[in-house]
Amino acid sequence: MTDATTSHGHGLGTPEQLMDPDYMPPLEKAIPLGLQHVLAMFAANVTPAIIIAGAAGFGFGSNSPDFPNMIYMIQMSMLFAGVATLFQSIGFGPVGARLPIVQGTSFAFLPVMIPAVAGQGVAGMAGLMTGIVIGGLFHFSLGFVVARIRHALPPLVTGLIVLMIGLALLRVGIQYAAGGVPLMGKPEFGSLAMWLPALVVIFVTLGVKFFTKGLVALSAILVGLIAGYIVALFMGQVRFGNVATAPLFEVPMPFRWGVEFNAAIIIGMCFMAVISAIETVGDVSGITKGGAGRESTDKEISGATFADGLGTAIAGAFGGLPNTSFSQNVGLISMTGVMSRHVVTIGAVFLIVCGLVPKVGAAVSTVPINVLGGAVIVMFGMVCAAGVNMLSDVVWNRRNMVIFAISLSVGFGLQLEPSALQHLPKTAQILMTSGLLPAAALSILLNLLLPDDMH
Repeated sequence: MTDATTSHGHGLGTPEQLMDPDYMPPLEKAIPLGLQHVLAMFAANVTPAIIIAGAAGFGFGSNSPDFPNMIYMIQMSMLFAGVATLFQSIGFGPVGARLPIVQGTSFAFLPVMIPAVAGQGVAGMAGLMTGIVIGGLFHFSLGFVVARIRHALPPLVTGLIVLMIGLALLRVGIQYAAGGVPLMGKPEFGSLAMWLPALVVIFVTLGVKFFTKGLVALSAILVGLIAGYIVALFMGQVRFGNVATAPLFEVPMPFRWGVEFNAAIIIGMCFMAVISAIETVGDVSGITKGGAGRESTDKEISGATFADGLGTAIAGAFGGLPNTSFSQNVGLISMTGVMSRHVVTIGAVFLIVCGLVPKVGAAVSTVPINVLGGAVIVMFGMVCAAGVNMLSDVVWNRRNMVIFAISLSVGFGLQLEPSALQHLPKTAQILMTSGLLPAAALSILLNLLLPDDMH
């Protein structure tokens, strides 16, 4: 894809049209552009479902009879990424920014979700999904106030939180690349046979990212995954049994695993909703700045937040994970220069179709865990890097250094040594051991309480 300045010669539209969210490019151009959005977010969108199924114990290599539940969760990730994207791009009433915002399953919630479902199998899903619905409704309600709470979360706080999300997840990537939880404690764990496909993913991703341009560069992780998948296929690590048995069409089931109120998950989800809302504010601002060269309006920001929360609540009701706006797609818009929300709508429809066909989810589930590990190492490292990038906007005076130091110390320290909290009630343990919530709470509080002129 060329940038907007040259592309109107190819029948895409005039530069003015390309900056207009309501403009519809010709269909033969709009469809590939829409699919491009799906390719850029595909790997990151289905990964959280795979990680949660793995943590609960019915994912890869568990040989659990509940494995079809993972395929169902992968399906719901696609389906509700599509539905939530439609809320954003088409909108109704106050819901939706009516901008080309792609929604997808969020990594941000993983550090809270993993300890909450660890080792509980499918039994842990009722509490998780109920918490996601309630967290989503709370997130929706933030749409009324988000424009007013922006100031309480400066780059010092948001950058630290994003960095902590990445740090909390790094271990997952290494575990996966070495063969995943089922192999831990066995000689195969960390063997060259496990590491080789993972390393292929990492090196191909890097090569594609830095030595190609355009869509290929933006889909670097997907290209890397395919390369690693081919290597694993030749090494005999890919199993196709699930694809043959998966049905062609399945209607999603509301509250498939039941309803269960779990205080730790509900509190964690509501807290993370605030952080996800702020992330969306950043993405909306990024889209209007990068694509249309203007600041975003309060109406766009509150509309985006309503869509975020509603998308999460509905996804949770059907067994999907929390949704958020995808930053890599913001990058894609500033690269193609096409601001059309209709292009994103086309991508959303494609995701919805994939989500209704279990064969697609089953095909995704054939990716070996070590291959996914290579991609996850890159993705979670990028989350850390995004946090550091946000922190680069901070004025590093002594006050801000103290806030950062204490929040990081407590948060990351608790994550490394969770047994330090063994005397706390179970709910508090789940909330604290990711390190994310203590670090976020400390940084927000200290930032509001400490005087600006510390010497």
